Amino acid sequence: METLWLRAAALRAGCPLVCVSSADGGTGRSTLTAALGGILAFASPAPIVAVDATGRAWGGLGHRAPRGSSATVWDATLAAERLAEPAVAEPLMQTGPTGLRVLVGESKMTAQRRPPTWSEMFGLVGHLREVYALALLDLPAADNTPTWRALGWATVPVLVARASVDSLQHTMRLLAHLRAVGLTEVADGAVVVVTATSHTTAREVRAIEHLARQAAGHLVRVPYDPVLARPDPVDPRSLSKLTRSALTDIAAAVIDRCPVDLDQPAGSPPSN
Repeated sequence: METLWLRAAALRAGCPLVCVSSADGGTGRSTLTAALGGILAFASPAPIVAVDATGRAWGGLGHRAPRGSSATVWDATLAAERLAEPAVAEPLMQTGPTGLRVLVGESKMTAQRRPPTWSEMFGLVGHLREVYALALLDLPAADNTPTWRALGWATVPVLVARASVDSLQHTMRLLAHLRAVGLTEVADGAVVVVTATSHTTAREVRAIEHLARQAAGHLVRVPYDPVLARPDPVDPRSLSKLTRSALTDIAAAVIDRCPVDLDQPAGSPPSN
């Protein structure tokens, strides 16, 4: 825990990019992004942002962050050229209970508002990285070229799987495909998060999870938690001790993969 806090306080300038995806749908990517982001924001003295990069007009981080305004990722797209200014970026953010800034998805599909295209999304993320210490992207499942491109750019790829045989096998195939197309560093550096869907886990699931642990760079199981199961804003402080411990393990694995300046005093701005 102390190491996590020290490294989070010493993140090097440049804003590491944490890309959250999965091999299939329904794994809880947005929930994990909000919960992990909340832990990281609590640990870091500098602001951290989570961005809904799903391109969907439903679900996503919009249900996982408290809403203080109507601003969405579309408003950020319109202001993209000025997003590198904190005075422009900050009013567009929803703020979680531990200080996580959240840029929620656009839920309207009208002539005036829509989810951004991939090129627009990559552009606005580039501007936001000039403002925030670390950025988490809530991505779609890795079944399209833009998501693979984002995983290739990631400082830390995070792959979320359900605690089921099918989902874990799909994740292992994704890791194998990443290596087969030359993205070995992505597969080797990936943090795999297994989300439990009940209080009990079948023996065959534990067996395939053991194989997945060998294939992944790091694997952490998040126990079933009824708070995470609800489609409500996530407050890491309301989770069970076991769940908070698992999320802290994931946060530590993420921060361990980010460049830091440990010679900087805790809480001081990192050097360039």
